[in-house]
Amino acid sequence: MSFNELIKILKVNGFALDAEKGSVRIYRKAGWPKAIRVDYHGSHEIAKGTAEAILKSAGIKDWRK
Repeated sequence: MSFNELIKILKVNGFALDAEKGSVRIYRKAGWPKAIRVDYHGSHEIAKGTAEAILKSAGIKDWRK
């Protein structure tokens, strides 16, 4: 999965970019208590475990559908 694909999954699930400094992006969703930090690197591939940890912290379980 690329960082761009990860961002698309977050956006589809209601998260929006809240802050950005350099390559670090913070996404938030109304009603969700946690901010989601993504160290963005465009079209580069993201490690499977990292992607799963980010999606888990965002409460997204069925992202493969």
